[in-house]
Parts: sequence; C-alpha cells; structure tokens
Amino acid sequence: MKVSSVEEMRNLDREAIEKFKIPDAILMENAGQAVYFVIRNEFGIKGKRFIIVCGIGNNGGDGFVVARKLLSNGGIVTVFLMGDSEKLAGCAKVNFDILSTLPIQLERLTSVEQITSPLLYCDAVVDAIFGTGLTRDVGGVYKEVIELVNESKKTVFSVDIPSGVNGDNGQIMGSAVRADYTVTFGLPKLGNLLFPGFDLCGRLHVTHISFPPSLYNTDKIKVETNDPLPIPEREEDTHKGSYGKVLFIAGSSQYLGAPYFSALSFLKAGGGLAYLAAPESITNFLANKGSEIVFAPQMETDKGSLSIKAKDQLVEFSDRVDMVVMGPGLSLHDETQELVRKLAAVIKKPLIIDGDGITAISKDIGIIKKRKEVTILTPHFGEMSRITRTDIREIQKNKAPILCKTCRELNATLILKGAHTLIGYPDEHIYINLSGNPGMATAGSGDVLVGAIAAMFGIGFLIQESARMGVFIHGLAGDLAMRDIGENGIIAGDIMNYLPEAISYCQEHFEDIIKNIYENIYIV
Repeated sequence: MKVSSVEEMRNLDREAIEKFKIPDAILMENAGQAVYFVIRNEFGIKGKRFIIVCGIGNNGGDGFVVARKLLSNGGIVTVFLMGDSEKLAGCAKVNFDILSTLPIQLERLTSVEQITSPLLYCDAVVDAIFGTGLTRDVGGVYKEVIELVNESKKTVFSVDIPSGVNGDNGQIMGSAVRADYTVTFGLPKLGNLLFPGFDLCGRLHVTHISFPPSLYNTDKIKVETNDPLPIPEREEDTHKGSYGKVLFIAGSSQYLGAPYFSALSFLKAGGGLAYLAAPESITNFLANKGSEIVFAPQMETDKGSLSIKAKDQLVEFSDRVDMVVMGPGLSLHDETQELVRKLAAVIKKPLIIDGDGITAISKDIGIIKKRKEVTILTPHFGEMSRITRTDIREIQKNKAPILCKTCRELNATLILKGAHTLIGYPDEHIYINLSGNPGMATAGSGDVLVGAIAAMFGIGFLIQESARMGVFIHGLAGDLAMRDIGENGIIAGDIMNYLPEAISYCQEHFEDIIKNIYENIYIV
C-alpha cells in the first residue's frame, strides 16, 4: 500500500476534485461515513454517549459529519468546537450549519473545565481537532484538552491522525492524543506509520473516500508499506548450490556471536552455502557451534581481528560466490577497518555491509559511490549519523527524506533499522516494514538480519527484492518468537531459530498477510 506525505495527500485531494470531478463535499461526507462505520463495527452506537472535539479546519468538518451520522443511528452526541465558528469555511462550514439545526449539544470550548464533567460520563471521544494540518507545537487550551482526553482513559477515535502527531514524520508536536482507533483518508500518511505516531494511532483503518485506484496507486508516490512477495517453493530436483553461495567476512576475538548468527541465519532462512572468513584463532570455536558453515580461516592482527594481509585471499574467494556480507563483529581495529575499505573498493559482487563495516566505510563513503555492483548498507541511527554527518535527532525527525537523499547520492540500498525499519533505494523508493516487535531490540538481531537478506537472494529474489524481503522475514521470525515465548527475553538465537517457520508461515498465509497488511492496517 502506498504511503503519502501531507503535501502528496493535498495534491491527491486536489486532483480528485479537479480531474475526477468529485466534489469536496462528497470527500468529506465519505470521510465522516468511514469513521462512523468504524465506530459502529468496533464499539457500537445506539444509546451510547459521544464527545466529539472539533477544530475549525477540514478535520473538524469531518467530525461534524461523524456527529450527524452517530445521532441518526441512536448515539447521544455532544460537540465541542475549539475555535471561532466564524472562521469555518467551505464544506466544514456547510456541515457545521447542518449540525446547528439538529438536536445536538454544540458548544464552543474555551477552557478545559467545560469538558471535564462531560468526559466523566461519556462512553467514547472522537478526536477531530487538527488532522494532518498541524504546523506548530500544541499549546494552551488545546494541550490541556488533549492531556485531559488521554487521562480520561475513554475509548478514542481519531480522525485521519491523532491530533498533535506530525503527519510527515510521526513526531509528537508538544502533546498528542493517544487513540484506540484511527481512520485515515485516501492513504496512510507517513505520520500514521512512523513511530511514535504509529503507536498513538491504535488500530489503523484506511478509507480511499472514493479515490479511483489510479489516484492512490500512482507511481508519483515513492513510499509504500513493505508487503511481502510470494516465496517460491523448493523444486524436487535441486541441490545446495541452487540456493546461493555467500561469503561472510566477519568476527574477531571480541565478537564471536556476530559471525555465527549471520552465517547460520543465512542457512536457517533457506540459503545454500555459507562460507565464513573469520580470524584463524576463533575458527575452531565457531566450528563447534555452527558445523553447517564452511570455514575459511584468515590471518589476523595481534588483537585477534582480520589482518590487511588477508585482502588478496578474500578478494579471490569473493569471485567464487554470489554475494558477500562484510562487517558483523569485525571490530574497530584500525588495520581491520582499513581492510574493509580496501575490500569494498574491489569486490565485484553484490555486497552487504553491516555493523563495524559501516563504521569503516563511513570514513570514506565515496568508496560506495564508485561501486558498480549493488551495495546494501544496514545502519542503525548511530551508524546513519556517521554516514550522513547528520545529528541523530535530525534523522529521527526526517527519516524518509534523509534516507531518500542518501540512497540517491550513494547509489546504494540502505536499511535504516529500528521500529518500522525503512528500506530505501537509489530510485528514491522507500518501503516501511511493519513486521517485528520491541523484543527484537537485542544484541545479535542485526546479524540475523543480514543472514536473512542474503538468504532471500539465495532462494531466488532479485537483489533489490532481497533487501525488503529479508527485513520482513526477520521481523516475522521475531513476531513468531514473541507469540510463543513472549516479548521479554527474546535473544538473537530465538529470532534465528524461527526463520524456517517464518518462511513457511509466509508461504501458507500469504493472502491473509497481504489482505491485512500484516495485521496493522484495515481497509474501510
């Protein structure tokens, strides 16, 4: 499913009105109708008391429609208007004028005391204050009302996006409503799916409000949810070489888990042959843990990390495989870091760079720009900061545009790890991944991820598809682990061990996953 920015949605609204001749009054009516349907289906209406808090923009206009629909179906409705009714315009004013003729308590809200008592006795609240049009931090009575609604613990339905959440980045602008349900219009906005906004939306519903498919599926919108692709079944007559040969350049005396998890995860997710080039002194230990891995012991420094002397052998080895993964647990030793830069410049195969490898490359990022084969980088926010020379807080506020710009400039695929990981491509397409859970924030999880990505390439996906499929399967494995053992205490080994089940689950439940966008977004 496509995901729009606030400006892109404004353009879609404009095009619907001007090109497809859909009156804005119909769009507002359909928006309010969709919210009403969600309230009816999820909560019930007849005999229940609703407070609807409306602003003076179109979001408030949608709220007026909701009030009318609830009243007509047996709800007891009180509408609080935050702002001067004289400033209402267009369809919002039309719907306000209609509401004024109906037996609905309609009150201008100027102090938090006015809503305190009604909140105690209502059954649910409809939040129609700001929508995606908010441009500055929430303050004054608006902030007080939002905080009181949150403290009330009433069921909250937000219209388009919880008031106070930035529609473009999901950040909280001073204060924000915590909704139980959010109904967003046309397409989900970035702020609906990026944290912390996503967490405040509750259960997210999407309605296309009469947009024709050509409008909401337009190629002009470059961001979309990371919906999985069908995973091919294995042929009866096949062999290990049919599922990819990958060289993992990883590990040091300080980091023994990273090389093990990355190489073995490749095999657990369906890959064929995993070769692990690690320092000679740790190879026997790793072989005892992962006997399915083929080892290629390498010369090392006096600190137990890969030596620059291993370069020629590693380059020669890379010519015999389909892909190279470099970086997990390599250490920050100066000589090893220099080795990474030299290898990245001359390896002529698709290359995934992770962990300590990213730190090395960030000191001479021009190496990536010069590579002709596909490069995939898997940074967390700290590593992304090193790559872009940008403050972490700035990246968090502008994830999508910074990722888009970096992918284009480096001509590389970047996987910006975190809650709802973003996968960005040089052509400026970005995918928002919805699988995964907080329990996966654990040491070694990223090493399992690179193995899963390499495995997707090994089983037959195109290299660009492998990046987003690996992210999805990795998150799904974490979700299956959480289902069985709980969110607390998940370790990298758990995620790795659930990779085979994640593959099977995706194959067996593919249609259901696509239908509900991994149980996070529901179509109204």
